[in-house]
Amino acid sequence: MLYDIGGVLELVDDHSWPQHLEQAWSDRVGLPVDVFRARLDAADLPDTTLQADVAAEYWQKFGAALEIDDVEVAAMRAQMWDAYCGEANTELLDHARSLRGRAGLAVLSNSGDGAREEEERRFQLSSIFDPICYSHEQGVAKPDAGAYLAALDRMGASAADVLFIDDNEGPKHGAERCGIRAVLHRDNSATIAAIEAFLAE
Repeated sequence: MLYDIGGVLELVDDHSWPQHLEQAWSDRVGLPVDVFRARLDAADLPDTTLQADVAAEYWQKFGAALEIDDVEVAAMRAQMWDAYCGEANTELLDHARSLRGRAGLAVLSNSGDGAREEEERRFQLSSIFDPICYSHEQGVAKPDAGAYLAALDRMGASAADVLFIDDNEGPKHGAERCGIRAVLHRDNSATIAAIEAFLAE
């Protein structure tokens, strides 16, 4: 089994929280959203989704661009991770935990630098899943074929033996182009039923 995190193992809407946070942060620093966005666009921020060990640089440049102090940056950084991680999807996590001994359990997630530490602290994902494949560590993101091939290699699995679960169409189709069966996650009961059907084959 190969799981996405955000929107699957975590209850979070990845499509809405960045916009909500942008509005809240622009209000917080007293800038119109367009000015807030323009300052960050001009700040040459590193791409945290495809690079590891760049978070310190990112947040230093973030603070400088908005002319805010380290205390304010730290508060906004913590707020970002709370929004990013959401809450645990306990039903799906418990089901995954119940599969140990029946199936290999792994994660493939588009991510930001720091996600491993933040999600492990909150949800202890490594107690269930191995490997946990993050885009910022692998340098490639879904739906690029390289993301799935790297995950398969780390899993020691062939595409035909893996079921991938994601809440977005693009990554689902990316998996299918690599020969991996995929399920579009919409609710826990349907996803659990699809997993059980796959394992029963």
